[in-house]
Amino acid sequence: MNVITDHLGEFGDGLLLTVELTLLALAGAFATGTAVAAMRVSPVRVLRAAGMTYVEVLQNIPLLVWLVIAVFGLPEIGVIAGLFTTSVIVIALYQGAYMAEAIRSGINAVPAGQGEAARALGLTFVQSLRLVVLPQALRTVVQPLGNIAIMTLMNTALAAAVGVVELTAAANRVNLAEAQPIWIFVTAGLAYMALSAVFGLVTGGLERKLAILR
Repeated sequence: MNVITDHLGEFGDGLLLTVELTLLALAGAFATGTAVAAMRVSPVRVLRAAGMTYVEVLQNIPLLVWLVIAVFGLPEIGVIAGLFTTSVIVIALYQGAYMAEAIRSGINAVPAGQGEAARALGLTFVQSLRLVVLPQALRTVVQPLGNIAIMTLMNTALAAAVGVVELTAAANRVNLAEAQPIWIFVTAGLAYMALSAVFGLVTGGLERKLAILR
């Protein structure tokens, strides 16, 4: 256990960076997912097609491939950003595709009469979606969105492959110095488990609080 206590600072820094990366990516993914979900249910055919294309392309290419393309490919065309910033954006866009499908399922679960009533009152499609449909839809998909949040947390580990020193990369650096992989990576795994448990507790609490009684 000395190997853990001797490197608490490195583990702590990696853990904090993982949390920061996760929260920022989740915020971006939620914004992206909401916008794409709105496109998927739009009455405009071009927007529906664009939303579907976005989801299909993002979901069917591994996140690691997107990270490598962004980190090593974008500088070749003059787009330069820090490793952390690039990782946040790529993970957010990738997870946004999953968020979009979860939110779209929530929109489809809202009775069609809700949208029709809103339009009968003179609201536009965007207004009815924002004021009537989405608030109800989001309440029905708290658990799926929580699962995507945990998925996002786990996917942040891939940022280590492109040079971001989050928890996995920090554990690997400690292991290169100490050569005790069992203790080191079990500790990192327990840290991920603890963060996942926090997300699960928050999701469970929100689901109970926002549950729609029918």
